[in-house]
Amino acid sequence: MTDLVPLRRALISVSDKAGLVELGRALAARGVELLSTGGTARSLREAGLGVIDVADVTGFPEMMDGRVKTLHPMVHGGLLALRDNPAHVAAMESHGIGAIDLLVVNLYPFEETVAAGGDYAECIENIDIGGPAMIRAAAKNHAFVNVVVDTEDYAPLLAELEANGGATTLAFRQALAQRAYARTAAYDAAVSGWMAGALGKTAPRRRAFAGTLAQTLRYGENPHQRAAFYVDGSDRPGVATATQWQGKELSYNNINDTDAAFELVSEFLPADGPACAIIKHANPCGVARGATLEDAYRRAFDCDRTSAFGGIVALNSRLDAVTAQAICEIFTEVVIAPAADDAAKEIFAARKNLRLLTTGGLANPAAPGLAFRQVSGGFLVQDRDNGRLSRADLKVVTKRPPSEAEIADMLFAWTVAKHVKSNAIVYVRDGATVGVGAGQMSRVDSTRIAARKAQDMAEVLGLAAPLTHGSVVASDAFFPFADGLLTAAEAGATAVIQPGGSMRDDEVIAAADEAGLAMVFTGMRHFLH
Repeated sequence: MTDLVPLRRALISVSDKAGLVELGRALAARGVELLSTGGTARSLREAGLGVIDVADVTGFPEMMDGRVKTLHPMVHGGLLALRDNPAHVAAMESHGIGAIDLLVVNLYPFEETVAAGGDYAECIENIDIGGPAMIRAAAKNHAFVNVVVDTEDYAPLLAELEANGGATTLAFRQALAQRAYARTAAYDAAVSGWMAGALGKTAPRRRAFAGTLAQTLRYGENPHQRAAFYVDGSDRPGVATATQWQGKELSYNNINDTDAAFELVSEFLPADGPACAIIKHANPCGVARGATLEDAYRRAFDCDRTSAFGGIVALNSRLDAVTAQAICEIFTEVVIAPAADDAAKEIFAARKNLRLLTTGGLANPAAPGLAFRQVSGGFLVQDRDNGRLSRADLKVVTKRPPSEAEIADMLFAWTVAKHVKSNAIVYVRDGATVGVGAGQMSRVDSTRIAARKAQDMAEVLGLAAPLTHGSVVASDAFFPFADGLLTAAEAGATAVIQPGGSMRDDEVIAAADEAGLAMVFTGMRHFLH
C-alpha cells in the first residue's frame, strides 16, 4: 500500500456543524477542492469559501427531501477507486469521475432524536443512509482515502497534513478507517436496538451494543489485565456522566464500585431525607438515612467501620462541608453526590487521593433499561432490576403483624438487599443497616456473618448489645429452611421481609410464629450475582 497520499479533493457533509468552518478554511488554504451538500455547503459559502455542490458533480439534484443526493457512481466511484489499479483509473477517466481523497461525514442525529422522545416516524426519518454508505466505502479504500466521522478528529487531521506537507500516512488513514467502521456499527446498533423496543421485541434474533471510549484505564480488576471504560451515550446520571473535581483517574474497580454505590443511594429520594451508602467491592457495608447528611453518613459508617476504610461513599443530596469533614476522618477512595458545596470541595482539596464526583441528579431506579453480562461464547441480556415495593405490596403471613416502625425498616432493608450480592441478608434498625451478609453460598451463613459483624461493631461502639437487637431483617430470596430465620431471631431481629415461595413456607411461617416474629412476603425476588 502507498504510504503518503496527498489530499487534493474533499467531500464534506455533516449534520453537526461544530468546527466545520474552521476545517473548511484550513483545507481551502491548502488548495483542497471542497465538495458539499445542502446545509453544509450553505454554511461553508456563508463563511466565504468556494464550494462545489455534489448535485453539480452527479448531474442530479437532491431529491425526495434530501434522501437521495450522494448515492451515485460519481461519488462512490471517487471514494472506491483504487488509484494504483489501471482498470479503475481508466474507468474514472472514461466516466469523468474525480478522486475523493477525504470524506468528512457525521450522521443524521438518530440517537439524539430518540433521546429527545421523537415519535416513530421522526426517528425513522433520522436514519442516515447515504452517510453510512459513503463512510463504509471510504473506510474500505483507506489505502487512498481519509474518512473523518468525529469532530474531534478535525485537529489531528490538520496536524497530520501539516506534518506531511499536505499528505497523510497509511497508519493515520487506517486509524481513521477503524473509527469509521466503529461509528457505523454503533449507529446501526442504536437503530436496531430502538426498533426492537418500538416493535416490542424483548429478544430480537440479533442484538448489538456499542460504546464510546471515555477512558483508557491503567489496568482492569488486576494489574495484569488491560481495560478501558466505554460510555453508551445515555443521560442516566451516574459515574459515566459525572464531573470529577479532583483526584487521580478512576480505576476499573473504582468505576464498578462507584456505580454500585450511586445506583443504591439513588433509591432514596432527597425529599424523604438525606441518605448515604458506603460500598466496598460492589457490596454495601453501610446504608442509612439521617436527620442531616452528616448524620446519615455516620450512621452508615457505624454499620461496619472496618470495611468502610478505603470504600466508596455515595450521597443522595448536595455534599456540605460538615459531611465532607466527617468523611475525611478516614481514607475514602471516591465520593459521589448530585452536587457539592464549594466549602466541601475546598476540604477535599487537601486529600489528593480522594476523588470527588458530582452527577447533577440521581439515577431513576424505576426507569426501564437493559443489563448485560458476558459469558463464554456469548452474553446474557435482561431488564434492569427496577422492581420496587410499597407497603400495599406486602403480605403479612404471621400471627403478629409488623408495627409501623417495622414496616418502614423492612422496606428500607428490602431496598438495600436489592443491591447486595446473593445470598443477601440485611439487618436494619431505625433506618440504618446494622449488619450485612453478602455473597455466601448458604443463606444461613449470610445471616450469621451479618449478625457477627453487628456484634463486632457493638464492641467497637461500646454498646451493651448489638444493634441487631430490635432490628428487622431482609432476605433477597426465600428462606429454604427455618434455620436462617431462627438465626436472625437469635441475633435479635423482630420482623422479617422475604419473597416467600419456598416449598417449606409453612414451616418457616410456623417457626416465625413460635419465635414471636412478624413476617411479610413480597412475592418479588432480588437476586444479584
